[in-house]
Amino acid sequence: MEEIIFPNQIRMYRRIRNKSMQGLANYLNISLSAVSKIEKGYRRVDKEQLAKVCEYLDCEPADVFVNEKTTQPEVIEAWRKEQERRSKINERSGIKTIGAGFRYLRGQQGLTLADIAQAANLTLSVYHRVEMGQREVTEKEFMDISRALGFTPEELQVKVYDLDRTGALEEFIQPGDAKFRAITSASNSYADLPIGRIGLKSKERSGNAIALNVYGYAGENGDVIIDKNKVSGSVMCPPNVSNPDKVYGVNLCSKRLGAFLPQRSILIADPEKKILPGDLALLYLSENKAKFISIREDDNGKMYGVQTNPDEKVDIEEGKYFALHKICSISIS
Repeated sequence: MEEIIFPNQIRMYRRIRNKSMQGLANYLNISLSAVSKIEKGYRRVDKEQLAKVCEYLDCEPADVFVNEKTTQPEVIEAWRKEQERRSKINERSGIKTIGAGFRYLRGQQGLTLADIAQAANLTLSVYHRVEMGQREVTEKEFMDISRALGFTPEELQVKVYDLDRTGALEEFIQPGDAKFRAITSASNSYADLPIGRIGLKSKERSGNAIALNVYGYAGENGDVIIDKNKVSGSVMCPPNVSNPDKVYGVNLCSKRLGAFLPQRSILIADPEKKILPGDLALLYLSENKAKFISIREDDNGKMYGVQTNPDEKVDIEEGKYFALHKICSISIS
């Protein structure tokens, strides 16, 4: 079902009808905070929730949408700033990279947005936002999109990382909003993985290949023990790494990354790369113990981590971002 995020007049109608925010929260069976975000246009609602809002406020759906004659210009302005903020955050984050990967692979197969949206049981609007890096993807949606593109989730994850590593996605990660393209007809097909770029980068490093040490074994509760005195193997340094003397490999010895990656994966960690929402990272709890987490951001701009399988929020203390080592590449041994 399509999700809707928009500047709205829900708060105005709620006040006109003399309804409380808590009353609306109870009617929708959601938190007070969630209602506040909906009224500010920061939180998505689906069509069923929108219908219940209008039922509670005794108005038509068209009434709650802001139009050119709205008397609430501050609502539009606040919503516009929020969208700009999210777009800027996502600009070079994992969300943008995943969406660009989907778009590239769809183009390889000559498929349209509508083809993938229908096959993945998503609306065209939702899938378009996914490709543009404007919406996170749930595990189920990732599995459905993988199937629509003809891959397993593990294969698609590796494909996207390989494309990003070779620079193939650069032209698809662009600032600002993009218009719908290739809805009714297939887009220009792209070549298979750009071997020319791979060859060039490999040639530049030939004779000077760098092997990285690999560490890591399973600890308790999904933690990873990284003892730099216990090297378990080596992996070739990816070509996109600018400081190979700092990066290192980590065995995927934790089940807490879900089912996206094969167990033989080796994650390349960089302690100096800037961390952004959407990235994977190692969060060091002590000198030798760390957690694999996905980086998220709350409504106040504070980053936190999420461990999967099962989902669990991991707080990141202020001033402790140095304890995060970004996963900058993934290798399959």
